[in-house]
Amino acid sequence: MDIDTHHHAARAQGSDTRSETGFVSRHIGPSPADQAKMLADVGYPSLAALVDAAVPAGIRSSKPLNLPPARDEAEVRRALSVLASMNEVSAAMIGLGYHPTETPAVIRRNVLEDPSWYTAYTPYQPEISQGRLEALLNFQTMVGDLTGLPTANASLLDEPTAVAEAGALMRRANPAGGALLVDHDLLPQTLEVLRTRFSPSGIDVLVFDPRRGLPADVDFFGVVLAYPGCSGEIRDHEELIVGAHTRGALVAVSTDLLALTLLTPPGEQGADIAVGSAQRFGVPMFYGGPHAGFIAVREGLERQVPGRLVGVSVDTSGHPAYRLALQTREQHIRRDKATSNICTAQVLLAVVAAMYAVYHGPAGLTGIARRTHRCAARIADALGASGRRIVHGSFFDTVLVEVPGVAGEVVGRARERGVLLREVDADHVAISCSETTTDQDVSAVLAAFDAAESDGGASVDHLPSELARTSRFLTHAVFSSHHTETGMLRYLQRLAGRDFALDRGMIPLGSCTMKLNATTEMEAIGHTGFADLHPFAPADHARGYRILVDELETWLAEITGYAKVSVQPNAGSQGELAGLLAIRGYHLARGEPRRDVCLIPASAHGTNAASAVMAGMRVVVVKTRPDGTIDLDDLQRACTEHADALAAIMVTYPSTHGVYEESITRLCELVHDHGGQVYIDGANLNALVGIARPGEFGGDVSHLNLHKTFCIPHGGGGPGVGPVAVADHLAPFLPGHQQHPDPARRGGSGAVSGAPYGSAGILPIPWAYIAMLGAEGLTTATEVAVLSANYIASRLAPHFPVLYTGANGLVAHECIIDLRPLTAQSGVTVDDVAKRLTDYGFHAPTMSFPVAGTLMIEPTESETVAEIDRFCDAMISIRAEVDAVVDGTWPLEDSPLRLAPHTSRDLIGEWDRPYTRERGAFPAGHDQDKYWPPVNRLENAHGDRYLVCSCPPPEYFENPAAPREQP
Repeated sequence: MDIDTHHHAARAQGSDTRSETGFVSRHIGPSPADQAKMLADVGYPSLAALVDAAVPAGIRSSKPLNLPPARDEAEVRRALSVLASMNEVSAAMIGLGYHPTETPAVIRRNVLEDPSWYTAYTPYQPEISQGRLEALLNFQTMVGDLTGLPTANASLLDEPTAVAEAGALMRRANPAGGALLVDHDLLPQTLEVLRTRFSPSGIDVLVFDPRRGLPADVDFFGVVLAYPGCSGEIRDHEELIVGAHTRGALVAVSTDLLALTLLTPPGEQGADIAVGSAQRFGVPMFYGGPHAGFIAVREGLERQVPGRLVGVSVDTSGHPAYRLALQTREQHIRRDKATSNICTAQVLLAVVAAMYAVYHGPAGLTGIARRTHRCAARIADALGASGRRIVHGSFFDTVLVEVPGVAGEVVGRARERGVLLREVDADHVAISCSETTTDQDVSAVLAAFDAAESDGGASVDHLPSELARTSRFLTHAVFSSHHTETGMLRYLQRLAGRDFALDRGMIPLGSCTMKLNATTEMEAIGHTGFADLHPFAPADHARGYRILVDELETWLAEITGYAKVSVQPNAGSQGELAGLLAIRGYHLARGEPRRDVCLIPASAHGTNAASAVMAGMRVVVVKTRPDGTIDLDDLQRACTEHADALAAIMVTYPSTHGVYEESITRLCELVHDHGGQVYIDGANLNALVGIARPGEFGGDVSHLNLHKTFCIPHGGGGPGVGPVAVADHLAPFLPGHQQHPDPARRGGSGAVSGAPYGSAGILPIPWAYIAMLGAEGLTTATEVAVLSANYIASRLAPHFPVLYTGANGLVAHECIIDLRPLTAQSGVTVDDVAKRLTDYGFHAPTMSFPVAGTLMIEPTESETVAEIDRFCDAMISIRAEVDAVVDGTWPLEDSPLRLAPHTSRDLIGEWDRPYTRERGAFPAGHDQDKYWPPVNRLENAHGDRYLVCSCPPPEYFENPAAPREQP
């Protein structure tokens, strides 16, 4: 049976066979009637015909997806509730960097569960992201204040990867060589991630005991210290830090933000860097993630910081405004010179943690810390009185108890009483307290040791007096202004109202697939069985998670055509690294360590090159042709030249230029013929699901962006999940984890994130998406995404040239329009068009990627034809405005294009512009629901000259109309 007959027999008339009452009709924007209209405009009689014309026959799947039948929303809700109930939630006193916490209800409902926060995109367009940027600046201020260091970034992926980034930063700042020294009391998962990260580059990670001082016979560029340690011990590191500096090394301290409300911060001890996790600031444990990692640095290292930083600039009217500073750090630009491969942060979770600090304030946080410590002190004193040896006299929240030979029995008795403790070894048990620890928990712990608490409870403080914090923190007014629920609610709503997210309108970003994040998909993450489970809880406490993960990995393997999938990578960047490490492990196992060349097309995503470098590979760029396709002649040359050293090629498919390249199968053959592996970047998988499988048409490994194709929301720039899928021969080299609940998955290429299943807490979202759409719905979604992109290309082509097309003049799921001829003729830039779209009520498409001076547009399958038409009408209207500049109606500098976006403040007072107020502010006509940007266009150069990574003082905003320099 041929592909068309086999795959499209029931689909010849588009999607008219779909159920109008099922989830597919809720997820997919254009109705069957709309699709017929769009198909007529594009020139094809059916979806099947369009896909047959656009997608090369050589890559088409020979059989439909083998997935369970689609379920309705109510059934999926019930199924997820059952899975959550199969997870046994006990009082988790395991520690290891994960702690139960109370998410204030006002923050849970108005951030975690609010689409105005979770559907937003990364704030690259600052004028329409002021709310999120302020929230992130609060996060940076909180981290900087608590760590005692002046510059913090806007979050990293988790604590272990943050420590790895700190290690890489120290190496960049101190490239003389040597080893990385690591405190023996560091979290074990952090040590494992460090070894995974630095092994490819040949950097030794050496564990040492700080109590014995720095090793005299070892050269080292950096030191990582724990404060407090995994065992709970608190040590004064100041003398050790001085010694490390004397020997020319930098020092990073892995620390706990809650403890730092009571302890001298690392910056005041002389540390260069502080890293850790903000999880216990109101973010559920989520069985391991997502959580916001953090990094803060001393003065002089701020331009080495990985990821994103928020700073304060001014807009063109002189008003203060926030923006992402140092934007050239972005990996799409820096490529193999990037400071890291991180492209996803944990913005949504950073916002939660920041608002937790705003809500509680410094006094509230200190009170939580003292209660936490008091519980630990009560346990230590009672156990000490009963004859048990407490290993460390100084601790914050974790008590290490010596129980010769009976640790397992003690932990078992505690578990019977509903409390989970940590069995360190046969002779030691660790007990970690948190803000949720109750008197009943304390009593259960003591009963497990056959001990009882004295009537007076804890009588002494177990914090070292010489390390008591004396400096103030969180002194900015925001941390003392919103402590009532009314005040907090209004503050959150005020910030959300400044931003443009999917709840307001289409975000047509090419390469980023901003589709619907359905409520039914989202709501399950709030179930206590998913939210409140510790990642190192006993395996039989996580039966529901195990079923969900196994099913999801199986479904993703079926969708991609690969043999095995690991969901451990907690971002696309980590998925890339994991895939390349699998390739590296494969070559090493075959006795071919010389294979270290990674071919990367010139059009590739910027993270690809950075990931290859991190995996210990040499990057060789392959040219692209003028039509955007990969130059196969240059590929042949590169394969031949590097035949003995070729490790892999990284290629995005459909291409970064938004087309299905006919040459992909030949590309795979060439690389395989020369001994290399084919890495197919899954960023554009939304154009393949149900139509083609990378694992079938030549791929050996892919990572998938669950925050794109599979509906995990972008959250303003994170969370993300980047599972890695591999062919059978690479399966032994998937990520492992020493504490994985499945013993068979404790080897592999090592851990790439802190928890065995990465950001497990948001995996119910893609599980629900696949379960509700089923095989036919997933395929229809892909087809409609392709239709919508071609419909936009067709409507805009008479006004803006479409830069690249594939077979039959068609694009894939996105299209690039070329503004360069218009810019040459008029001076109007992509920035002008992007900012003007705000006045029409749209987020801008992707600007100048992958080609400078262009806009890349991706409508997704979720947008209705009415919204797509509204966008096209706006672009056509903007083209008319460009023509008005060309014919002299308006000078460019005084045109609505150059002066966009227009704020409500612009309409007040004198108007001296050559166009009307109505034209400026209401180009699409008067609309009572119009989105008003809070600021005018920002001065980007100013923002990079004045890098400020803490909140400005309140006086800065006293007279916002007055232009001024950065304080």
